[in-house]
Amino acid sequence: MKRPQILDSHQHFWRIGGPGQTWPDADWPLLHRDFLPDDLFRATAEIDMIGSILVQSQPDDRDTDWMLDLAADDPLVMGVVGWVALDDVAAPARIARLAAHPKLVGLRPMLQDIADSAWLLRDDLTPAIEAMLRHGLRFDALIQPRHLPAMARFAERWPQLPIVIDHGAKPRAAAMILDPWRDQLARLAGYPNIWCKLSGLRTEQALGQAADALAPYVEHILTCFGARAMWGSDWPVLLHMGDSYVDWVDDMVRLAGDLDETARVSLFSGAARAFYGLDGAEAA
Repeated sequence: MKRPQILDSHQHFWRIGGPGQTWPDADWPLLHRDFLPDDLFRATAEIDMIGSILVQSQPDDRDTDWMLDLAADDPLVMGVVGWVALDDVAAPARIARLAAHPKLVGLRPMLQDIADSAWLLRDDLTPAIEAMLRHGLRFDALIQPRHLPAMARFAERWPQLPIVIDHGAKPRAAAMILDPWRDQLARLAGYPNIWCKLSGLRTEQALGQAADALAPYVEHILTCFGARAMWGSDWPVLLHMGDSYVDWVDDMVRLAGDLDETARVSLFSGAARAFYGLDGAEAA
């Protein structure tokens, strides 16, 4: 099947030793080097690439500032998802300053690294979330299955906040465990402000595991979220599995099955465009 046009909803850049850079370290040999716009250009040379969303990888203001500076002159990057310490009293002012940058589209707290699975329900986050709403920003949820119940309460508390679940909430694909992830994700799909990324699933598998083993996870996400599901590469983290950018595109074309043209465009470009409000589009 012909490869679709791609608007990648989730990719990263980093410079080893750069501002705020702590990961990846030498324990990740395939990732422990600089990944910058020219690298993405080369990795996608065989792809009909519309553009991408650059997502933070470091919980540090300096990294977000660096990404915005990098993206300013990069036409391939259509939007940036940054990081802010949402529990800081200075967060609303920081959000206001960042939102003045034309390419900032959202923020992502690194919830997977916080031991408290209900952290995002803390009252001291309220001023920051209100600031996100004032400035029309999206919320990227870097979560694991343990966060899914709290995410439902968060969506109820903030029904006007567009939320996207990164990496399908990182199901336990290496062990082929579907429950209770399956039912909890289906519940979240019932909230119209929640979307879901088909990104990062490959790196939830064990090394050597075939991409086709992801079929039940992909099918469930597409069934639950439909036009609110979006493809993302999670490049260059993807390289940890030994796959290339093109490999993951081809895997997802196969795993997504026989989509009609409307659904195909939505999955590989339209949903990301709508969710992040690109070109005047708005999340439903």
